[in-house]
Amino acid sequence: SVPVDPDEDLYSRLKSLQRQLEFFEIQEEYVKDELKNLRRELLRAQEEVKRIQSVPLVIGQFMEMIDQNNAIVGSTTGSNYYVRILSTINRELLKPSGSVALHRHSNALVDVLPPEADSSISLLSQSEKPDVAYNDIGGCDIQKQEIREAVELPLTHHELYQQIGIDPPRGVLLYGPPGTGKTMLAKAVAHHTTASFIRVVGSEFVQKYLGEGPRMVRDVFRLAKENAPAIIFIDEVDAIATARFDAQTGADREVQRILMELLNQMDGFDQTVNVKVIMATNRADTLDPALLRPGRLDRKIEFPLPDRRQKRLVFQ
Repeated sequence: SVPVDPDEDLYSRLKSLQRQLEFFEIQEEYVKDELKNLRRELLRAQEEVKRIQSVPLVIGQFMEMIDQNNAIVGSTTGSNYYVRILSTINRELLKPSGSVALHRHSNALVDVLPPEADSSISLLSQSEKPDVAYNDIGGCDIQKQEIREAVELPLTHHELYQQIGIDPPRGVLLYGPPGTGKTMLAKAVAHHTTASFIRVVGSEFVQKYLGEGPRMVRDVFRLAKENAPAIIFIDEVDAIATARFDAQTGADREVQRILMELLNQMDGFDQTVNVKVIMATNRADTLDPALLRPGRLDRKIEFPLPDRRQKRLVFQ
């Protein structure tokens, strides 16, 4: 056999390693150039996303996720659209009935709005709470005691109800002729309680577009649960809670859908003991029987016209 020169073997290995080193250096230069190009593309994409999100956007409602890139959304015009989702959107934030921002021309989903966005419902701050105390209301002694027992006591001393083993009232109906102090007593409750207080008028739920009213009802109860303990006061509830009938017009059917959403929120699966509902009306005879049953409006407090003693207390 021919003897192998060790120096020649080492030299060939050196040449091989040098070639590999040159190859890796070329690869490194290529990767650096590619990285620069990708960074430029990333900057361009980020600028494009900013440009898309900076133009005036349309507020819509997320309805259903089809896949990772497409979804069905509802617009304020009442139409539903099959749209693309911007790749930078966090898919976990997309919840049914949530508010989203849509591109003005393509209707693509470009942003997710916080839950309180596009909502006309808000909490009464401490400075906004009315300065009406119980002592400012002349007469109505029985009504004051009943509403404090039904609303304030379960929120401040819930453990008493647990010890006795009874469920506290979930809702209270204030009814009687106009001008007998129903809304004023609710103002006194808002003044004295430390719980969050939400005030709405029944007619606010009747909106122009289909589905807006039930969504507002959900927003009210969602806001109350997030800020529990809370009290919801719905004034003039007969605007949305009249007895159901065979509706002939779309407006009547929408009002009935609002009532059904209200019934579900008051006595549905997602019930909470830390949210109390006070409703006021001067037409209790027109209300739907399902709203008046125990478990929804447990206590009915009547405000009759004042007698001579009550009138004397009013003027004192």
